[in-house]
Amino acid sequence: MFKASIRSTLAIALMTPLLTGAQAQVPTVAAPAEDARLYAFLDREFAEDLRQRPQLATQLGEKEGQDRLDDISDAAMLKRLEWRRASVARMKAQFDRAKLSPEAQTNYDIWALELDRAELGYRFRRWAPPLYSFLYSAHAQLPNFLINTHTVQDAADMRAFAARVRGIPTVLDEAIAQSRMSDAAGVRAPRFQIERVIEGSRAIITGAPFDNGPASPLWADAQTKVERLRAQGKIAPADAQALLGETRTALLSIKPAYERVIAWAQGNLATAPSGRVGAISLPGGADWYAAALRLNTTTDLTADQIHRIGLDEVKRIEGEQDALARQAGFKDRIAFYADRARRNPPKPWTDALRADYLRDANAAIARNRTLLPRFFNQLPAYKMEVVREPSFSEVAGGAAHAAAPSRDGVRPGRVYVHLLGTTDDPSPDALVDLMCHEGVPGHVMQGDIQVRQRGGPRFRQAARYVAFGEGWALYAEALCKEMGAFPDVTADFMRLEAELFRAARLVVDTGIHAKGWTEQQAIDYMVATGRASPDQGRSEVRRYITLPGQATGYKIGMLKIMELRRSAERTLGDKFDIKAFNDLLIGSGSLPLSILERRVNDWVARQR
Repeated sequence: MFKASIRSTLAIALMTPLLTGAQAQVPTVAAPAEDARLYAFLDREFAEDLRQRPQLATQLGEKEGQDRLDDISDAAMLKRLEWRRASVARMKAQFDRAKLSPEAQTNYDIWALELDRAELGYRFRRWAPPLYSFLYSAHAQLPNFLINTHTVQDAADMRAFAARVRGIPTVLDEAIAQSRMSDAAGVRAPRFQIERVIEGSRAIITGAPFDNGPASPLWADAQTKVERLRAQGKIAPADAQALLGETRTALLSIKPAYERVIAWAQGNLATAPSGRVGAISLPGGADWYAAALRLNTTTDLTADQIHRIGLDEVKRIEGEQDALARQAGFKDRIAFYADRARRNPPKPWTDALRADYLRDANAAIARNRTLLPRFFNQLPAYKMEVVREPSFSEVAGGAAHAAAPSRDGVRPGRVYVHLLGTTDDPSPDALVDLMCHEGVPGHVMQGDIQVRQRGGPRFRQAARYVAFGEGWALYAEALCKEMGAFPDVTADFMRLEAELFRAARLVVDTGIHAKGWTEQQAIDYMVATGRASPDQGRSEVRRYITLPGQATGYKIGMLKIMELRRSAERTLGDKFDIKAFNDLLIGSGSLPLSILERRVNDWVARQR
C-alpha cells in the first residue's frame, strides 16, 4: 500500500479545480446533436492547427504540408498562440458547456486547457531554446524525424523528403538565433550539451555525400527509401537515380548550416556552465521550474512536495525489494544485488550482444501481446518493433523511448534502445520490464489505440500529457506482474528496480532544479539509490538537467492511476471489472490527471 501522506499530497494537488464556476456544471441534457456540432468545430480547428505544424501532421500519417518543417521562430510561435486564443474564444462563444454530454465536456475542457499550456510554453520559451535539450535538440531531432517519421510510399513522398532536407538550414539558423537570445538572457546550455551538439552535428555531415566515407545517416536512409520504391515497382531505375540526385543536392546544402551550429557551439564552449546547472541557477529559474512541473505533472504539486514523495517511495520500494530478496533466499536486496553482479558482470556491447538483445526484446513484446485478452477488451492492431537508436543520437546508457504507429499503421510502433558503451545486464529477465513499459501494454500499445480512436474529435489522437503517458507505462509494468509476464522472482525484482529508478527521479529532478544539487551529486544518487549504471546515471541526469520536470511525470502519474484503481476496487467490490477499467484508461486517449480522475469517478458511479 502507498503511504497515506503520498495519497493525501496528490489529492490536495489535484483538488485545485482545472475548471471553475459555470464550467464545472453537470450537463442538464446530454445532446448528441450539440456534441456532434462541437466535434465538427474542433476538427476544423485542428485541421488549421496541423497546417501550422506540418511535422505533427506527418506523425499522424497525414500528407498535409509534408514538404515543410515546423516554423520555430518567435513570430510563428506567437502567431500559433494568438490563433489558439481566438480558437478557444470562438468555442466558448459558440457552445454552452452545460449542454454537452460528459464526454464532450472532456473534449471542450482539454481544448481550453491546451491554451493555458501554450501560454506557459510561450512565456518561458527562452528557458527551452531548440539546441538545449539532451533529448530533443534540433540538430538531432530534424534528421531523426526524417529517418524515422517521414514515411516514403511513392515518388512524391521522396521529393517531399528532399524538400524537407532543404528546409533544415532555415530551422537550424533559427535555432542558433533562439539560443543566442537565451544566452543573452542568462540562460546558458551546460557544457555537456554544447559538446553533444558539436559531436552530433559532425556525425550528421560525416560520410557520403559530404566526403568519401561510408554513407552518412541521412544519405543511407534516402538510399534505402528509394531502393524500396524501386524494388516495389513504384518507380523506374531512371526515376530512382533522379530522386537520389535531388536528395544528394539537398543534403549538400545542409553542411554549411551544421557548420554554423558547430561554430556557435564552439564559441560557447569555454564559458558554458558545469557543476550546478539546474533551473535554480538561472535568472527566473524558480518560476520556470514551477511551470515545468505543472506542465509535466498536470498538478499543482510543488518541488518540495514532489521531493518528499520521491523519498517516501524510495523507502517503500526498497522494503518490497528486501521482502522479495528474502523470498528468493537472500538476506536482503543488497545480498541479492551482490549475487546478481557476480553472475552478470559488466561487459561492452558487441554486435552479438546487440543482436541477442533485439531478438529477446522483440520476443518479449510478442509474448506480452498474447497475454492481453484477460486484461483488455481493446487490443493493439498494428505491427511493433524494437530497433537500435540512430547513431547520431545514440549515447552510452541512453534511455529507451517509444513512438506510436501512424494512424494508418504504415509506420509501425517502435521502441528505440541505446546499445552503446557498457551493459551491466543484458540478460533477458532484465529487459522484460522495459518492454512492458515501452512496448506492451505500455507506450506503443497506448499509442496504437490512441491513433485509432474514432467517434471523438481528431485532436485527441495527438494530445500528449507526460503524467498520463508515463504514468500509464509505469502502471503497465505493475500490470505485467498480474498478467504473468515476469517468469520468476528475479524478473519481478527487476520490475521493482525499475520502479525504484523512477522514484529516484523525483528526488533527483527536484534536487537539481530546486535544491541546488550538482550534476555529480545527482549522478551519485542515481547510481547508489536508483541502481543506475554509471553510464546510465550520467545520461539520465543530463536529460533531467536540460528537460526540467519531465522525469517527475512518471511516478506522479502512476501514483494517481494506482490510487484510482484501488478506490474503484474498494467501491465496486465484486462489480469491479479489470478489463473495463483498463479499457477506460487506455481508450480515453491522453488526459490531464484531474480529468482522468473525473472520468474514473463517473465510471465508478455508473457501475454502481
